[in-house]
Amino acid sequence: MSIAAPRFSPLSRRLSLMNLFVSGAALLIASVAFLAYDQFTFRENLVRDLSAQAQIVGANSVSAITFNDPQAAQNTLSALSSFPEILAAGIVTPDGRIFARYSRNSADQIIAVPMIPTGNDEAVDFRSGEVFLVRAVHFQGKNIGGVYIRSSQAALAHRFWRYILISFIVLLASLIAALLITSVYRRALAGPIINLAQTAESVSAEKNYSLRATPIADKTEVGLLINAFNEMLQQIQVRDQALRDAQGELEQRVQERTQQLVAANHELEAFSYSVSHDLRGPLQSINGFVHMLSADYDSKLDERGRNYLQQLRSSSRRMAELIEDLLNLSRVSTTAMHGEKVDLSALARSIASNLQSREPERNVEFVIANCSPEDGDSRLLQIVMENLFSNAWKYTSGRPHARIEFGRQNRAGGRVYFVRDDGAGFDARQTDRLFKPFQRLHSENEFPGTGIGLATVQRIVQRHGGEVWGESQAGRGATFYFTLRTEASSQRKQA
Repeated sequence: MSIAAPRFSPLSRRLSLMNLFVSGAALLIASVAFLAYDQFTFRENLVRDLSAQAQIVGANSVSAITFNDPQAAQNTLSALSSFPEILAAGIVTPDGRIFARYSRNSADQIIAVPMIPTGNDEAVDFRSGEVFLVRAVHFQGKNIGGVYIRSSQAALAHRFWRYILISFIVLLASLIAALLITSVYRRALAGPIINLAQTAESVSAEKNYSLRATPIADKTEVGLLINAFNEMLQQIQVRDQALRDAQGELEQRVQERTQQLVAANHELEAFSYSVSHDLRGPLQSINGFVHMLSADYDSKLDERGRNYLQQLRSSSRRMAELIEDLLNLSRVSTTAMHGEKVDLSALARSIASNLQSREPERNVEFVIANCSPEDGDSRLLQIVMENLFSNAWKYTSGRPHARIEFGRQNRAGGRVYFVRDDGAGFDARQTDRLFKPFQRLHSENEFPGTGIGLATVQRIVQRHGGEVWGESQAGRGATFYFTLRTEASSQRKQA
């Protein structure tokens, strides 16, 4: 598919204007140069003619000057009346006195005759619209006077304006001829470029890579550009088709994976149901028999038997806790979220109050900042705060006076919340194990737990579009940070 070039476009207009400008500028420069040369040459010829006339008058006036005959000199000057451009002329003595004078207009006043510079025979003075020439007259090697001629420059001005008119006519005719010639070649030069530009615009707007610019037969740069552009479109079309095929295949794979994920979720729900019903029943039976055994036969068992029974009771209780934590981890990953405004500071104060009422004998200082409400699921964020505060409460149990702090920091990427304690802490080299299920950094004898709490926190925070991380040094407390927005998740590297 090709797009026909328009008959007139900004490109062809610019080409025409450029040709006219270049042609006009060249002709104008040439005309100015020729005009300046003509004026200079005409002035030189004018001075040369006046000098020759002054020389002739001076030669014919030698006898009149020698014999002091002003009338004869006057008659000689009268011969200049046949030259209409000569306005006045005269003969002066060496002391500057007017010896004889001719004037075309009798009302002309006698003007001062310029002096001839020493060592020269002639002086020329161009005045407003006139030329004043003075030439010395010599007889037998002596200066016996001088001849002056005052001539009009009207011929020079007439010649100037006539040349301007001729130049304007030539310039106008040349521009018209250039415009006609440009119109002939404009379409051949601008047409392919315009077609190429329109094709590129259509491809960009429609994303239709089957379009092609109209090729031209010549092998100029424009032809090579069009061929390269069409070849590029061909390659893009092939790659676009391949991309569409790959996209269709990817969508099919995504659909298959989605179906597999849905099936896996159903299996997970079935597993959770099995855990909550099928495993809890036998476990409760075990706990019942352990209780009956302890009640009926405790007096018949020796110390070793009672120890075994106590270990069985502890293991059964831990098994129940693991099942409950595993179910909670599954629920936070699959249950639907309900967005609302959540006051994390209020949650922190409520959890701190519950912890203190549970173990009132402990001396723990809670420092809870007042933070503005945050968007999130209140039920899930309650679990996050309970797990973080429970960890801080548990790992500060060995301190006679402990401190647990909740606050918020405003950083470049957003708001970052934290829970800080001065408890046992953990080895920073094992940070990558913190949020993995059933991974514990302390033994059961030191601090009880199942290793599910932080994994649950991470899944809830990730569902809120945020990130959670921890910082600590063994024996010097720990700080857990979390964000609830995607743009703040980069703060882990800045903490």
